[in-house]
Amino acid sequence: MEKKPLIVIVGPTAVGKTHAGIEVAKTFAGEIINGDAFQVYRGLDIGTAKASTEEQDGVPHHLIDILAPTDTYSAAQFRRDAIQKIDEIDGRGHVPVIVGGTGMYIKGITSDWSFNDVAGDEQFRKRLEARGEEEVGAQKLHEELALHDPDAAKRIHPRNVRKIIRALELIYAGKPAPAPVTRDDGQPGSHQVLMIGLTMERATLYERIEARVEHMLAEGLLSEVSALYEAGIRHTQAMKGIGYKELVAYLDGDCSFEEAVTQLKRNSRRFAKRQLTWFRNKENVTWFEVREGEEKKLIDKICTHLAGKWANTSKDY
Repeated sequence: MEKKPLIVIVGPTAVGKTHAGIEVAKTFAGEIINGDAFQVYRGLDIGTAKASTEEQDGVPHHLIDILAPTDTYSAAQFRRDAIQKIDEIDGRGHVPVIVGGTGMYIKGITSDWSFNDVAGDEQFRKRLEARGEEEVGAQKLHEELALHDPDAAKRIHPRNVRKIIRALELIYAGKPAPAPVTRDDGQPGSHQVLMIGLTMERATLYERIEARVEHMLAEGLLSEVSALYEAGIRHTQAMKGIGYKELVAYLDGDCSFEEAVTQLKRNSRRFAKRQLTWFRNKENVTWFEVREGEEKKLIDKICTHLAGKWANTSKDY
């Protein structure tokens, strides 16, 4: 049986996924599904590098600006929402193109992973988050987790406060702490996943990251964060994104502006490294090297590769 194509474009922050995704979607009558954990939030525009209406160039975009910055969102919710959008796009005779760098979100689609989607206790979570903000708070929460579930404490890094809190939420609700993600090794039954990865020489990528941070600041990132901060949106899931948490620390008086910017650049570089490691280890990706000034040549190569894979889909299945 011929499988429908599902194009996925991944890679580190600042490598050029957004532009590539739009060009690929234009070539193959596609519609883009956001695969970034923070572009789902309204009001987080500059720091998440959302494509403007002009940059979208008429290509439909989905799962962007679907939540208030006070809301929470999980990989399980993304998987459910993305599958619904894939079905809708298929129904219109178009090609779904997922673009993003959030590894767990992408993996939930490409390998049919399943996630624990038990609802949490918001008030209890807020109390734990407040404790986590205290000095050595993360360590104390991790020690508490170890008392209740030593195996979960071994799986979850002592500094990963969000996962520690989620585990404690479930434990106190009488549920088991999140187990390692389970999955079916097969791809989604009705689709052939065509996964493209963008990479770049590391020094050049880091230069691009630093330049993008400076561009975001010039475009008004501090004003964007300040408006959210003054509205009382300070320590939500949305504000834990890179570009937001560093400036919240500045607005809280915990560091100077210069220190916040330095931390933002450092966190962005480290995040890019983690993204590359994730996608190289956990996904079946065809990688393309991004070179400055050769964007059109790159898009042509990607589209030629996809067209060839697409043409062979019915032969393979």
